[in-house]
Amino acid sequence: MNLLARPEPLAHPRLRAALRWLLALIYVAVGIVHLRSAPGFLAIMPAWVPFPLEVVLFTGVCEILGGVGLLIPRLRWISGVMLALYAICVYPANLHHAFGHVEVSSLPSSWWYHGPRLAFQPVFVWWALFAGGVINWPFKQEPKP
Repeated sequence: MNLLARPEPLAHPRLRAALRWLLALIYVAVGIVHLRSAPGFLAIMPAWVPFPLEVVLFTGVCEILGGVGLLIPRLRWISGVMLALYAICVYPANLHHAFGHVEVSSLPSSWWYHGPRLAFQPVFVWWALFAGGVINWPFKQEPKP
């Protein structure tokens, strides 16, 4: 990938804008919840994570900044990349929550919650990259020979 090359036109601008706004709202809202209820998220942190409270607070800040960044054209691309990386980085906590049978009073504990949440995480990675204008997949049309 040549970062200095002129970017190709982005596919489906209206769909991308709608998904960008929705993802931004989700991340800002979840970030606020992480900041306001940080101690409640400590139980789902794997034991190997150092400074768990600080990590929960940091994730809340990252979610808010990433969501806002998606709405600022100059920050959109890097925000999309960083939110995709963020979604990958928090996956171990989601796995620990699901497979460690960790009970959190404010979150469901059934597989009706954990199954879709774990399966949807790769969609969040794609969504951040698509909303940030990093990728066109799967909407890019290949040129015809």
